[in-house]
Amino acid sequence: MSKRRVTVIDIARAAGVSKSTVSLVLQGSSLVNDGTRAKVSAVMRDLGYVYNRGAANLRQSASKSKIIGVVVNDLTNGFFAELAVGVDMVVQSAGFVQFLSNTSESLDRQREVIASMREHGISGLIMSPARGTEAADLKPLVGAGIPVVVAVRNVSGAKASSVISDNREGVFAGVKHLASLGHRRIAFVGGFSDTAVFEERLAGYRDAIETCGLPLDEELIVSGPPSRAGGAEAVARVLSIADRPTAAVCFNDAVAFGVCDGLRARGLEPARDFAVVGFDDVIEAKTAVPALTTISVDPQGMGRRAAQLLLKQINAGKAEPEAIVSSVRLVVRESCGRPIHDTIGRKEA
Repeated sequence: MSKRRVTVIDIARAAGVSKSTVSLVLQGSSLVNDGTRAKVSAVMRDLGYVYNRGAANLRQSASKSKIIGVVVNDLTNGFFAELAVGVDMVVQSAGFVQFLSNTSESLDRQREVIASMREHGISGLIMSPARGTEAADLKPLVGAGIPVVVAVRNVSGAKASSVISDNREGVFAGVKHLASLGHRRIAFVGGFSDTAVFEERLAGYRDAIETCGLPLDEELIVSGPPSRAGGAEAVARVLSIADRPTAAVCFNDAVAFGVCDGLRARGLEPARDFAVVGFDDVIEAKTAVPALTTISVDPQGMGRRAAQLLLKQINAGKAEPEAIVSSVRLVVRESCGRPIHDTIGRKEA
């Protein structure tokens, strides 16, 4: 049997204030002092209270609210903008509207935006979780019967659907391509080492190094923020290695663009002096100079699949978890240059 819903009266009793004071806090009234507001807000969080501004929607099924929440961890990365476009293509044609929010990898911000979306009566949620997200963070949503689809980053133990790419196979293909061009010292660059995506892509790197008969050097694994700035910083560390590599498979395209920036800052030219492979195949990859060789994930396609899965669950009236692993493919462009001899790419920066 489901638990009794927490009411304003419960909040007032637990906080030791009147019902009207709780109502004023919910309305954001300036009549409530900061101390009382903080105490009431803390009680609401502890009791799991959710205030729904669309009160009329409470008398309707969640599937009739026509609002889809979309929460991503880094909207400055073009990948997530394309993902959101893919979601919008599907939900808009189905008569829904998406509420999009960015967490910037903050768990606190993620909790705030999800709570706000619930207040507005979302029918379901698509999210790329912030670092450190655990199954317990999704439990209130799943427990309330709100369909959730986790995209890009999986959350271990969460009873939610997921749409992720074949991270292992993607990096494996990238390393194998570089090895076929004659590279023997290949780095793996970028990504937060405490995420499942990093672990999966690193596993692909290790497998490929072994399969290609290359020596595994842990010094060539350089983690860092999965951003352009992170890539520029990481390649500086890569180039400081005594027996430095001649190529790198990057955690994503943003890191790859940063690696190219960092190479040029040190007098090296991507493709000619150092081969670069990205991961994602964002729109800018094909127009970059040099055009980026990358692992194509099809961000918009991933967004469409996530939205289709969510709508399927909304229409069914139940959230039966499903897991989709999207296939990937290597797209060869210009950033790896021509086949090399062992000496190329090791000139002094």
